[in-house]
Amino acid sequence: MDARACSRICNCNQVSSFSSVGDNFKGSKYYTRFLNVSFRFPAAVSRSGCTSRAVLNQKTATTEQVKVFGAHSGEFELSSLTALSPLDGRYWGKVKELSPFMSEYGLIYHRVLVEIKWLRQLSQIPEIIEVPSFSEEAKSYLQGLIDDFSINDAWEIKNIEKVTNHDVKAVEYFLKQKCQSNPEVAKVLEFFHFACTSEDINNLAHALMLMEAMDTVMFPVMDKLIKAVCNIAKDNAHIPMLSRTHGQPASPTTLGKEMAIFAVRLSRERKELSQVEILGKFAGAVGNYNAHFVAYPDVDWPHVAEDFVKSLGLSFNPFVAQIETHDYMARLFHSLIQFNNILIDFDRDIWGYISLGYFKQITKAGEIGSSTMPHKVNPIDFENSEGNLGVANGGFSHLSMKLPISRWQRDLTDSTVLRNMGVGIGHSLLAYKSTLQGIAKLQVNEVRLSEDLNQCWEVLAEPIQTVMRRYGVPEPYEKLKELTRGKAVTRESIRDFIEGLDIPKEAKSNLLKLTPHTYVGAAVELARTVENTVNTLNGMKILETCG
Repeated sequence: MDARACSRICNCNQVSSFSSVGDNFKGSKYYTRFLNVSFRFPAAVSRSGCTSRAVLNQKTATTEQVKVFGAHSGEFELSSLTALSPLDGRYWGKVKELSPFMSEYGLIYHRVLVEIKWLRQLSQIPEIIEVPSFSEEAKSYLQGLIDDFSINDAWEIKNIEKVTNHDVKAVEYFLKQKCQSNPEVAKVLEFFHFACTSEDINNLAHALMLMEAMDTVMFPVMDKLIKAVCNIAKDNAHIPMLSRTHGQPASPTTLGKEMAIFAVRLSRERKELSQVEILGKFAGAVGNYNAHFVAYPDVDWPHVAEDFVKSLGLSFNPFVAQIETHDYMARLFHSLIQFNNILIDFDRDIWGYISLGYFKQITKAGEIGSSTMPHKVNPIDFENSEGNLGVANGGFSHLSMKLPISRWQRDLTDSTVLRNMGVGIGHSLLAYKSTLQGIAKLQVNEVRLSEDLNQCWEVLAEPIQTVMRRYGVPEPYEKLKELTRGKAVTRESIRDFIEGLDIPKEAKSNLLKLTPHTYVGAAVELARTVENTVNTLNGMKILETCG
């Protein structure tokens, strides 16, 4: 038994609650399969009560179950406390909806799906008389193998793999065993995996894993994130705030407008992600349909392959070696890196605004900010998000740089790397949820924002010297530099300077009306209309996000 999978299956504390699973996921076709994965226990696993650890009987555990005897307990122990990956341990409750797609179970399931769908496709090709069209009963039987695929089925395939030492071949043998009981399918068992190389199955399985994980889990959470930032922008469109360029006081803006920038940036990258074509190949051992044409020379195999790949909801790549070239994966992971980088920028800005007192954080009863300083309310959600985004981007960076490179027609370096797709996606999901959790705790501190503006009248030097330029006052920049640089500037000193200017009365009156609170340009309108830009970027996909 795979130890990591054992942890995932056996830990009652991990699988007993689904409160953190997103509503979109709960309503999807994958949710039932997710429940099956989480609650099925292999017979070899002893589960007495609902404890925080999985214990294997030392007498019955097989060598594949990897007996590990803890120094303290003296027994095999694998749980959320002993998992090597925090995604499978500490953070499991926040990322578990990815499990049906990005786990090894997800990979095996999608291999089974592809193999069965391919047999169905062969039965529809008139030239392949050896595989006649299936009856509705046979079709239903084959579809049932997909729809009812369980964790026990996956374990059965893993057991076969122990003999074959080949994971895809194990799927083929599993299906042959399962279909012997159906007389119609039993006659064509050797057409499972017909003319296929393992990569024909794997590349489509990986593509489906990514597509379903993005569509079912990641995009909905991204949209919630964009919505949350949009709402901050609209709700605070009118709240003036001191800008800081190079960390120093600069021309005022509004809190809402600064949030609108992030909403648009995230939306733009969300659009890029949704436009990545997820590709698949099905062209045999080296991409030429060699074996296909020898067996059935009259079949238009490239057309058949294209129809098959498209029937799975994927785009077809006709020019391949043994592997699909993985360029789309690199594009997808690069876009995820960029989305994550933008979110890191957001996390750090919010962290800074909390530090300045521009935001307060709603406290939660019982929570502790510091083990020694009782007053602390730390911005832990944004820090957690930033850290996990960094981990995610490290993984995505390696995937996007490595996967498009393969020696000649194929080498095996991509195989082990592809098994880590879920790591970057999992840490990204964790980060998005942390940022959302942090946003929910934010409370704008308008008093503190106003205090900073009141102490920075020097920011009006910019509009004053600009008006002076219009009316031909010599050396306006230099005069304002002399007035403001390195000096304490007050409302009175600014007013005195304006009163002494030789400019038209109306222009002087307008300058005298200016304050750091009102000198915000188009910031209010930009923030209020941010949803229009977001919706234009993403069309119907996020039309209601900022509503």
